[in-house]
Amino acid sequence: MTAPPSSQPDHGHDALDDDGAAGAPSGHENPVQDVAASHEEPPPPGGFSDTPVPHATPGFTLKFTFHRANHLPIADINTMSSDPYVLAQLNTALPPRHKEDPLLRMRSPTVHRSTEPVFECEWIVANVPASGFKLKVRLYDEDPADHDDRLGNLHINVPQLSEDWEGIHQQTYKLRKRLASKRAYALRAAAVAVNKAEHMGAEIVVSIELLGRTQDPYNEGGRAYTLGPLLWYRHNSPLLGRIVNRTDSGGDDESNHPIKYDRHGNRINRYNFQANEIQLRGPVPPELYHRYVEFKPFVRSMYTAKGVRGFLLSKALHHQHARVYNYDKSTSWGKFDEPCFEQTMKFLELVHFDQGGRIFTYVLTLDALWRFTETGKEFGIDMLSKHTMHSDVSVYIAFSGEFFIRRLKHPHHRADAEDEGEHQHHHHSHHRERSGDNSTHPPDDISGGPPVDEPPKDPKHYELVIDNDSGTYRPNAKLLPLLKSFMESRLPGLKVTTLDCQADADKMARMKQEQRDLKAREGDQIVYHQLSESDNDSSSLSSSDEDELEEAVQSHHARVRDDHVLHAFGHQARAQQQAKAQHLKSLAHRPGSGMTGHKGHPDPVEAPDVGAPQ
Repeated sequence: MTAPPSSQPDHGHDALDDDGAAGAPSGHENPVQDVAASHEEPPPPGGFSDTPVPHATPGFTLKFTFHRANHLPIADINTMSSDPYVLAQLNTALPPRHKEDPLLRMRSPTVHRSTEPVFECEWIVANVPASGFKLKVRLYDEDPADHDDRLGNLHINVPQLSEDWEGIHQQTYKLRKRLASKRAYALRAAAVAVNKAEHMGAEIVVSIELLGRTQDPYNEGGRAYTLGPLLWYRHNSPLLGRIVNRTDSGGDDESNHPIKYDRHGNRINRYNFQANEIQLRGPVPPELYHRYVEFKPFVRSMYTAKGVRGFLLSKALHHQHARVYNYDKSTSWGKFDEPCFEQTMKFLELVHFDQGGRIFTYVLTLDALWRFTETGKEFGIDMLSKHTMHSDVSVYIAFSGEFFIRRLKHPHHRADAEDEGEHQHHHHSHHRERSGDNSTHPPDDISGGPPVDEPPKDPKHYELVIDNDSGTYRPNAKLLPLLKSFMESRLPGLKVTTLDCQADADKMARMKQEQRDLKAREGDQIVYHQLSESDNDSSSLSSSDEDELEEAVQSHHARVRDDHVLHAFGHQARAQQQAKAQHLKSLAHRPGSGMTGHKGHPDPVEAPDVGAPQ
């Protein structure tokens, strides 16, 4: 699993090969533009790459288990404890397709407030070659408001593997303090000095088990990938929620944050922006391989962090990614051993089923990590940077685009069954005539679900509509059938329909507009309120809370009204200014007027027009 760095600092590219500029490799094609005509300019470098996976014999499947850590330093002086997690990186001798390919990493869930954490976190990796591996383990202290402190390092080298390799069982390793937080170890030393702790050296207990030869579905061993467990994360950001005007609609957090209402019966929700990650079972089809498109001169330096401008842009985008996919105590997580009905239901729960007409932006990484957030015109591309932000400025990814969910009237029939396997150039009226056989929500109102009833808890009632609408990576539309089969195999029971952002441009635009229309009709008509810690402990609203909410609503309406008034006044003022300028210009052009501007300075509009009387 490729680990998102969240709020921790850059963990460093200390893999076997990780430097050099990202030149455009051979075999690139850009499906967006037709280059058959010689008079057209060639497309910019990037997009689909047909570089094959280097051939190798299928390797071994290993299970790494991080059991627990002991005597960790104290990173938080307020709690005299730490919030540790494991970041593991596996390096092998397998040559990458390109040296800019992302590293193979896994981030464990965080254990909060513990210097003796029990992780019991597994990581199953396929196609580890017989030439062995180097496992790099780092322990960090999670700090959502600041950079994450490093608590220790560990390197495990295994020079070769064979089918009779005995593995490593519950082995205790001392963590090296190199580059670790000096402040954290100083606090640990102080605790030992006052007999609050007995040991100074930190340790971690690790097991490595060989599960056998990898049964690769493509019968190739040229790339290692995550086989399991299938972790999912839901990241919550109240600050981003306030910025983009998004609230928490409850769901799996209702037990921690009960639904509250004001005196007028309006539902009160917390501001929250939700970012999601789902580790799908690898591998992704080898054909799904795309590079960023150099549509502007500065783009290459941004991805390679070369030069001052490139370094600053890359740093800013990494920071954006860390803010959106931020880990803290509100982060929800879980895991599945294999693709199953429950994993599909968790995905539908994360996207809120067919409620609210949501549209999501996604990136699928080369290690089958699926990242997505709700997006739209109101989100502001400057803040999110779309697919660049989701990929954490990765040079190569598997696929990217947008998707949304629709509920089917007849679960056992596909809404657009006859569209599968062919281009979908259909007239609007023709589509509506067909969709009457199996209408969807949206655009039609279908009983047995939102907005009146709770959504059905069965994947067969839903359809995932996914496309390749990404200007950053411009995925090849010819690979959409591969993406469809991959997603259907990883989300059992869910119907998948693909759209080509060019060939199906009209249909895609219409369907997304139907999503936006549904959002306008069925969006949460609620009073937005940022809950504090004290709100979580209270069971009802005080009169002062009600007054504040009422005042907030009135202030919101007043701000909207004032914005319209200011806009009107601004338009009127600009018109008056233009009229005055024209008047002064006409006076200046009169023979012998000799006018000067304000305070005797020449007026900038007094230059005579061509042909003016002299």
